[in-house]
Amino acid sequence: GLNEREKLDLVHLIRRIRDETGVTVLLIEHDMGLVMQVSEKIVVFDYGQKIADGPPEAVRTDPRVIEAYLGTEE
Repeated sequence: GLNEREKLDLVHLIRRIRDETGVTVLLIEHDMGLVMQVSEKIVVFDYGQKIADGPPEAVRTDPRVIEAYLGTEE
């Protein structure tokens, strides 16, 4: 895993690559804080099935994503 300084450096690097070159960056990551900071669009999979696709705020509040990552009360 990355420490906080390394995460910040990675966020800056990805943004710089995106902004200076205009290329799309595919990031596969489980650190949702990092993903939310750097992404314009997020696709979430749960056991190989796509459960969400959209901008960070929509994905963050999607009930399927919340259930997959936090579980549900039974």
